[in-house]
Amino acid sequence: MRYVILDRDGVINEDSDDYIKSPEEWRPIPGSLDAIALLTRHGFRVVVLTNQSGIARRLFSPATLEAIHDKMRTAVREAGGEIFDVFLCPHGPEDMCGCRKPRPGLFRAFAEKYGVELAGVPAVGDSLRDIEAATAAGAAPMLVETGKGMRTLDRNPELDVPTFPNLYAAAQNIVFSQA
Repeated sequence: MRYVILDRDGVINEDSDDYIKSPEEWRPIPGSLDAIALLTRHGFRVVVLTNQSGIARRLFSPATLEAIHDKMRTAVREAGGEIFDVFLCPHGPEDMCGCRKPRPGLFRAFAEKYGVELAGVPAVGDSLRDIEAATAAGAAPMLVETGKGMRTLDRNPELDVPTFPNLYAAAQNIVFSQA
């Protein structure tokens, strides 16, 4: 089984410094749903690993987050794709948990649940913490320029990971480099 790991905010959907607090605020980045459909058609299982500290900050409830993810899954399905699973960290930065990226806990939870060896598994994110978590877990980090991606590149000019303008370009690279 082949997997691709995606961050959510800034990779699949538009990000907001004010957090995505409702299904109405969740808006896909152009091409991201098609990217997940492309990965799905080529036999990849797409897994989302996402920090969601809005729960700890009491900006939205776990039920609201599930409604947001239901909207995301439905939109992906309507585009011809599938999200195999979603792993999330509900903690705030001050909680010092092991699952909040840049720590690799979400990656390890996914790997343990599905018996996956993370070496070489593409992990697409838009922030330094996504890259750091993927690297710490032994996955293969990739950066997209959407979301916080350009800011990440500006602040970390030495960053040496494959970089793509958006998720669709990253998905094309994944599909055609592993064909």
